[in-house]
Amino acid sequence: MRILEPLRAMLQFTTILPMGRPSDYDAYVRHAYLLPLSGYLIGGIAGLIAMLFVQPQIAGAVALAIVLVLTGFNHFDGLCDLGDGLMAHGSREKRVTALTDRTLGAGAVGVAIVVMLLTYASLTTVVWIAGAIIIAEVMGKVVQVILIVVGNPFREGLFSYMHTGAHWWFIPLSFLFIAPLLLLPISPVSLGFATAVALITAGVLMMVTRYLFGGVNGDIVGASHELTRCMVLLALAITGF
Repeated sequence: MRILEPLRAMLQFTTILPMGRPSDYDAYVRHAYLLPLSGYLIGGIAGLIAMLFVQPQIAGAVALAIVLVLTGFNHFDGLCDLGDGLMAHGSREKRVTALTDRTLGAGAVGVAIVVMLLTYASLTTVVWIAGAIIIAEVMGKVVQVILIVVGNPFREGLFSYMHTGAHWWFIPLSFLFIAPLLLLPISPVSLGFATAVALITAGVLMMVTRYLFGGVNGDIVGASHELTRCMVLLALAITGF
C-alpha cells in the first residue's frame, strides 16, 4: 500500500524504532500530516508500560522517560536549544546563535528543568496516566504540523525544506487524528479544553519566536512538542482527567 512507505518514513525520522532500510526524506515531508500517528504509537507504548506500575509517581516517571527515549531526545534537545535562545541577551543575531549552536548554557538547563517538573507533576496528578500520555503525544504532533505549515523559516535548512513541501490542508488533516481520542474515557469538554490549550501554546510560541528569532527552525518545532505535552497534561490535570 502507498501509505505504508510514508508511515515508515515518518516513524524512522521521528522515533528510534527500527524501521528497516533507510527511507526517503521526501516521503516524510510530503505526508507530514501523519505525524499524530507517531504520537499514538509513542504514547501508546509509554502508556502500556506505565500501566505495569501501581504507584503514580513511578508510572509517571516511566511514561515520561519512555516518550523521551523513543524520540531519541530530539525534541528535548530542541527545548534545551530554545531555552538558550530565550535567555540570550543582545541582538536577534546573538539569540539565533545561542539557539543554533551545539553548546548548552544555563538557559537550556533552566527551561528543561521547569518544563520537565511541570510535565511530571501534571502526569502524576491525572487519574489515568496511560490515556493522558497518549493525548499529550498526539496533541504535540498536531502542534508540530501547525508549525511546519505556518512557521516562517529564519534560515535555510531541513525545516525550511519541510516547510516548502507543506500545504495548508495538512493542518485540518492532522486535526482529524484528534477524533479517535474520544474513544478514551474523556469528556468532549476536557478534550476540547486540552485542544484549545495546545493551540494557544502553538500561537504563543510562534509569536515569541517570530519576535526573538525572526521565525522558526527545527529546534523550535521539536521544542513545541515538549511544551505542548507539558501544557496539555497540565490542562488534563486541571480538568480532573
